[in-house]
This record gives sequence, structure tokens and C-alpha cells, in this order.
Amino acid sequence: MRLLWRWLGCVSTAALVCFSFFLALALLWTATQILSLRADVRALESTTAARRAAYRATATAIDIDREYLGLRSGASIVRLQQTAESATPLAATAEPGKDAPLPVRTPAPEDISLPKLLVPRSPPADTWLSGTQVPSPAPEAFRAHRLVNIALLGSDEQLGGDSFIRTDTMVIVSLNVETGTVSMLNLPRDLFVYIPHGSMGRLNTAFGLGEKLNWEPGRGFGLLRQTLFYNFGINVHYYARVNFAGFEAIIDRLGGVDIAVDCAYRDHYPVGTEEDRRSIENGYRMRTLPVGYYTFDGFDALWYARTRKYTDDFDRGRRHQQLVRAIWRKARRLGLAKTMPQLWPELTEIVDTDIPFEQMLRLLPLAVTLDLDDVQNFTFHKIYHTRNWETPDGWSVLLPNQGAVTELMQALYTPPTRFQAALAGPSIAVFNASGEANWDIVASERLRWGGYNAVALGQIGEGEAHSSNLLIDHVAAEKGSIVPGILRALNMTEEQVTREIKADRDYDYVVIIGGDHKSCTFGVLPLDG
Repeated sequence: MRLLWRWLGCVSTAALVCFSFFLALALLWTATQILSLRADVRALESTTAARRAAYRATATAIDIDREYLGLRSGASIVRLQQTAESATPLAATAEPGKDAPLPVRTPAPEDISLPKLLVPRSPPADTWLSGTQVPSPAPEAFRAHRLVNIALLGSDEQLGGDSFIRTDTMVIVSLNVETGTVSMLNLPRDLFVYIPHGSMGRLNTAFGLGEKLNWEPGRGFGLLRQTLFYNFGINVHYYARVNFAGFEAIIDRLGGVDIAVDCAYRDHYPVGTEEDRRSIENGYRMRTLPVGYYTFDGFDALWYARTRKYTDDFDRGRRHQQLVRAIWRKARRLGLAKTMPQLWPELTEIVDTDIPFEQMLRLLPLAVTLDLDDVQNFTFHKIYHTRNWETPDGWSVLLPNQGAVTELMQALYTPPTRFQAALAGPSIAVFNASGEANWDIVASERLRWGGYNAVALGQIGEGEAHSSNLLIDHVAAEKGSIVPGILRALNMTEEQVTREIKADRDYDYVVIIGGDHKSCTFGVLPLDG
């Protein structure tokens, strides 16, 4: 018995020693991770401090009257010029012996420190460049809530031999930290705008010019940021940029993304080796992508994002927003938003961004709780927001229609109350009777994009087929009906509506997708053959 107790005592002592050893290792590993994280944070803080110092150094280096300089803590926008007449009210009255206050309409949020925007001098009135008159500075969009604006950029420097960065993808994401909502706006690459380095040019060249000129402050994004404020009146605080390889890597890291394709597309599709792709004959084949619901890997997602053969930049910008939404949906499903602090080093190896680590942590609660129903999408519309124009050099570009663009920017800054009211309003059931797989999902996604509370419910009946679309209206409202909006979104006509008032109903409206469904309402040309 004594031997047994002695043996048990030895075993207990050995177990305790092992436990203490592994506990010490765990504590040491945890301490190492914390020190590493703190080192990363300190490095990011020093980068932020250096950037702010660059702002200040640039402001004092510009040869203008010092009374119009200043980086007051309450000013999110610093104007480096005197304006004789300004619609922006002054923030305060100057005290005797001190500089005149800066005209500020939208001070930075108290709990989120945002980088200040330096606004350069405007060119003299009636200045002409590249065959067109330089537009006046756009009015500043009024901001009634705390916003953090981020430019999502996609660049193509991998394709060109000159290494010049062209941001053919430009999506502005406006985070409303008070309402917990998000608005997105894509900017067409061919917008011909005033670039504050002193020329007119395509909007997609502003970032590359800033990089090439070592523009200060902020290099590429610094010049793009000033360009956006001058032409559109919006203050974009940060950027995140990926090239083609980075975009593919993000999609593949997520395991692919799901996209409801509501227009059929046909374009050249890369095949074979890189050497094969040097010629159209050997490296590409024509690919047709029918309407449907697809899971794209990075390669196919890039093709979907870039195709233009039967469409234009307006539709392409809409697809870019689709992909941003799909990436976010998949990231939330995988729970990656909650692990963003751990993924940040890996992400910043793929994404070029100036968002500080500590700022990402402040915005993380909004990101974790954000639902796609809280996202409102805006796009430019041909003819209404822009007009076609040809430069003296023969470039086909788009000139902004200032009045319509100003309204669009103000809508971007306004919380999506009507949009959310529609999503919480009348319910729409979407059934599939077309004979094509998942067309109910395609139609419901199109309705939700337009702000309607729609849900896809799959096949109606047991293999039941309809030759044509049908909308059953169980409300039959005389005023305020959403039927016209449903018809526009799904490209239907009034003849396809049946009114059956039903008090005891599961859904207010029922859409049955038939074989003649033509879901494309975005100006994509029909495929030939």
C-alpha cells in the first residue's frame, strides 16, 4: 500500500510539473503575441504621425497667405485659398489677434479622428484646358451625420508596360457611424475632370499621376482625394487598393463568392498559358455567361468584373458593387469580420491601404453588425449624370452634369431611410416557374438591390411551368402602390399583373418568374446569336 501511495505521489508531482511547464509556454506565447501586436500598432501610429507631419509641412510650404493656413483640430477640411463668397457657414468668429477661422461645415467626429483634407487653390475663372472650360469647384455635400468615407480602388498596372497606375475600379463606401448604415457609389473611369495638379484628365489617372509626381500630401491617393473633393464635393478619408492578382487572391481566400447574374454577357475569356495570351487567337476564346446564380472563384470573378464587350462602364461599375457586396456577405458568413485584427497583417500584404490599424478597430463593431440590407447602392446614369464628349486628341470621355452629380453626392451622404422603409415594408415572394435554375434568386436579388423586401422561395408547385412572368397583387392599393417599381425592376409590363385582394396573406405580393423573363434592365446589349 505504501508503494502504491508513493507511486501515486510521483505521478501527481510529474503531472504538476508538466502542467506548469505548458502553462509557462502558453503565457510566454501570449506575451510574445501581445508585444508583437503592440509593436505593429506603434509602427502604424508612427506612420500616421508621419503622414500628419507631411500634411503640416506641405501646408506651410505652399506660398500663400498664412492667415488662410491652419490645421485646427475641429476642421476636417482645410482650405488653402480665400473664397470671396462661400455657402459654407463659418464655424466660429475669429478672436482678436488670431487667425480667421476656416470655413467648416462638417467637423470630424469627436470619437473618430479623421485625416484632414487640404484643398488647393482653384484655377482662375474661365480657364480652358484640353479644349474644355475648367468647371468651378463642386459645392460641398452637406453631412448631417458622422461619416467615414473609403475609396475602394482596383488598378491595372500589371497589364501595362509603363507601370502607370490606372484605377479603373473606383467605389466610394460611405460608413455612417451614427445610423449603422452604408452607402456605395461607383465612379466611371472615363469621367473627364479637373485634376488639381493643373490639368483636365480622366478620373482613373489621378491616382497614378499622384504616384508619378510624388504628390504631397498623400502621393497617389492625396491627389485623387483632392480631385474627388474639387469635382464632386465629397471628402474621402481613406483608400484600399488591389491589383488583379490581389483581387483574385481575396476571392480565393474566401472560397469563392456567390453572384446573381441578371444580364447575359459574352466576351473573350483567357485560356492557356501566359505566352498563349499574348495573342487573341491562341490565348482566348469567346465565353457566354447566361443569366443565373453562380459561385465564382477569383479568376472568374475578375472576368465578370472586367467584361465590357456588350456593355459599358456604367454597368461595369454596378457589377463592381455586386462583387463588393458578395465579398462582404461571404466574409460575414465565415465569421472573418470578427477576426479582422488577426487577419490584418495578411490582408495588408494583399491590399495597399492607408487605413490605420487603430481606426480599423474603431470601425470593427459597425462592420461586424452590418447587414447587406443596411447598404444602399448608387450609380451614375448615362445622359442624366454625364454627357459624351471627345477631346482634341480624339479621346472619348464623359463630362459630368454638375447639377445632377451634386444631387447624387448629396444622396450618398443621406441615410437610406426610404430604402430601409421599403425593405421593412410590403413583402414580396418570388417563385420560379421558368424552367431555368435559380431564376427566383436572380429576381429577388434584383428587387432587393432596388430596396424591396423580396425573398426567393424556389420552384412553385411540382415542376409547374409558366410561359410568362406573373405579378399577383394582394394589396391593390390605390395610392402608394409599389407595383410600378416592381415592374420596372423586373422588366415587366402592366399586362402581367393580376390583382387578388387577400386579407389573410403570407406575402403582400407574389412574383412568379416565367420562361420569358428578361431580367436585364441595365443597358446591356442583347447577345447576337
